[in-house]
Amino acid sequence: MSTNRQIKITVTPHYLQEQSEPENNQYIFAYTVHMENQGNTAAQLLTRHWIITDSEGKTEEVRGPGVVGEHPHLKPGESFEYTSGAILQTPVGSMMGSYQMRDENGDLFDAVIPAFTLSAQVVFH
Repeated sequence: MSTNRQIKITVTPHYLQEQSEPENNQYIFAYTVHMENQGNTAAQLLTRHWIITDSEGKTEEVRGPGVVGEHPHLKPGESFEYTSGAILQTPVGSMMGSYQMRDENGDLFDAVIPAFTLSAQVVFH
C-alpha cells in the first residue's frame, strides 16, 4: 500500500467559543477539511482514521467509514470539502490521521492528513 497518490489535504480548525464550557474542561472545535485530487487517477475515500491528542497527552483514535456520511469519489482535478468537529478537555491539542482510498484500478492507498493544532487560546503577534 502506498501513500497519498497526489491527494492534497488541508485542514482549517476553528475554536467554537460560544459552544465551549472551559469551566467544565470542554473545548469544542470545528475543522474544515479540503481534499483535492492532484493526480492522474480517480480515487474514492473509503474510511477515516483520526488521532486526537490533548495537551496532557491523552489520545483518542477515531476510525470509521467515509466522512460526514459520504464516500467522495474524486476524479483528477476534483475536490471535496466538509466540516466536522472535536471536543477536547484541554484548551490546546492536535489532530492528524489518514483516509484510506481506492483508486480506479482497485488499489488501496492512504492519503495522509497532516497534523494541525487545535487552540482555544488567542495568539497575539
